[in-house]
Amino acid sequence: MELIDLLKDVKTTESCGNQHKEIAAICTDSRNCSEGSMFIAVKGAEADGHKYIGSAIGNGATAIVCTEIPESIEEQISNAGKSLNDITFIKVQDDRSAAALVARNFYRDPSRNLRLVGVTGTNGKTSIATLLYNLFTKLGYCCGLLSTIANYVGEKRYETQNTTPGPVELNRLLAEMVDAGCEFCFMEVSSHALDQQRTEGLHFTGAVFTNLTHDHLDYHKSFANYLKCKKSLFDTLAPEAFALVNTDDRNGNVMVQNCRASINSYACRNEATFKTRIIEKTIEGMLLKINGKEVWCRFIGQHNAYNLTAVYGVAVLLGAKEDETILAMSQLTSVAGRLEYFKGANDVIAAVDYAHTPDALENVLKTLKELEPAGGICCVFGCGGNRDKTKRPEMGAIAGKYAQRIIVTSDNPRFEDPVEIIKEIREGMDIKARAKSLFITDREEAIRTAILTAQPGSIILVAGKGHEDYQIINGVKHHFDDKEIIQETFAQQMA
Repeated sequence: MELIDLLKDVKTTESCGNQHKEIAAICTDSRNCSEGSMFIAVKGAEADGHKYIGSAIGNGATAIVCTEIPESIEEQISNAGKSLNDITFIKVQDDRSAAALVARNFYRDPSRNLRLVGVTGTNGKTSIATLLYNLFTKLGYCCGLLSTIANYVGEKRYETQNTTPGPVELNRLLAEMVDAGCEFCFMEVSSHALDQQRTEGLHFTGAVFTNLTHDHLDYHKSFANYLKCKKSLFDTLAPEAFALVNTDDRNGNVMVQNCRASINSYACRNEATFKTRIIEKTIEGMLLKINGKEVWCRFIGQHNAYNLTAVYGVAVLLGAKEDETILAMSQLTSVAGRLEYFKGANDVIAAVDYAHTPDALENVLKTLKELEPAGGICCVFGCGGNRDKTKRPEMGAIAGKYAQRIIVTSDNPRFEDPVEIIKEIREGMDIKARAKSLFITDREEAIRTAILTAQPGSIILVAGKGHEDYQIINGVKHHFDDKEIIQETFAQQMA
C-alpha cells in the first residue's frame, strides 16, 4: 500500500521524502521492522519509541511516523548504511492516534466489514464478551473474540497479552476475521486501551457498559479519569449503533450522556429495556426470567444474572430471534476462571474466580453465602503487586465480612514483597476477621491448607487469578494454576 494512503485521517504537521512509496508492513516495535516497513514511534508508559528510530531504520524501515525527529537522526541513518533520501519522515500531532489510524488504513478498515460489539466496565467484560461469542457460535455464525483469556478467529485460538491488543495487532486480527468469513466480533475494551487510543478509528455496531468500581487507579490516578475513559467509548458511537448500559449501576446513565447511538438499558432491580429476575438458584445454576421468558442457566450469582441479561440484550439488538437466544443460553457454560467449581470429599466444593477488585470479591462471596453451605465459606485470596494499593485493606474487610475462614496469600506480587502486600490486606481486617485468618505467603500451600482443613459441606473460594496459569514473582513468570492445585489435592484426598 502507498504511504500516502496510510495517512488517511491522520493529523500531520510536517513531512519530507517520497509519500508514494510502497509500504510492506507497519510496526510500533523497532525489532519487528523489516525492509520496506513503516515504523510508528509511540511514547508509551514505559518506553519511548522515538529512541528506537535509528534501530528501526537499521532493520529496514523506510518510513517513520513520529511527533519529533531526533537531532542525531542523520548520524543514525548513516550508521544504518542508508542516506537521508532513503527515508520518509511524517511528523504527526498525536503518535497514539496516528498508530491506530495507520493500522486501520493498512488493514483496509476491517471493522467496517464486521458487526463489532465492545464491552467495557470494571467487572463482567470477559464473561459477557466470551458468552456472546459462544452464543452466536451456537446460533450458527462464524465469530471472532478479543478477550483477556484468549483471542479467537472462528475456532482458531490465539494467546493474548493484553485485554485489548495494541492497534496494529488489533486491526490485524480484525482483518483476519474478515478473511475467515466472521460476521460478528465481540471484544473487551479496557480503560487502558481507551486512554491509549488503541480503538480509535474502529467502527462499533454496539457497546455495553457493565459497572464501574474502583480499579486501575494506579494508572488513571482518579476515579473521574477512569470514568471518563470508559465513557469515551460511548461518546464516539455512530448514530446507527446501539448502546446497552447497566442502569442498576449509578454510572450507567452517565455513560450515555451526549451519546448519539440508540440507548438501551438492562437491570435486575430497576425498570429497563431488558430486565431479569432470579426465580430459583442452586450450586448447579439458576432459573431466570428475562423480559418474561424463563431460562435455566448453568451459572450462579447476581453478577451472572447481570451478565446473562446483557448477553440476551445484545443478541436481541443484533437481530437474533428471542426464543432461539433463550434456548442457546440454556446450553452455555461458565467462562474459564469465572466461578468454576470442583467437588471434593465430604461435600467440599472449591470455586475458582478471577475476582481481584473489592466489588468483584464481594459479589462472589455474597453469591456463595446465599447458598448457605453447611460448612461455611473459606476465602483464599491476595492482591497483585505494583497495582492499586487502596483496594488491599478494602478486600481484607470484605473477606472478613462474608467468610467463616480466611487465608490471605500471594497473588502476582510482581516486584513487591508479598509479605508487605499481605500486611496491607490485614490492616483492613478487624479483630474478629484476623482471629479467623491465616496468613500464608506461598499460594500453593495456602490452597492445600484450605482444602485439607475444610469442614464437611464447605465452599472454598480461591479468588484473584481465575484463568491465569502463571504467577509473577520478582518480574519472572512461573507456571501456576489454581485449578491444577485444587484438582491434585482433591485427587490425593480421595485416593
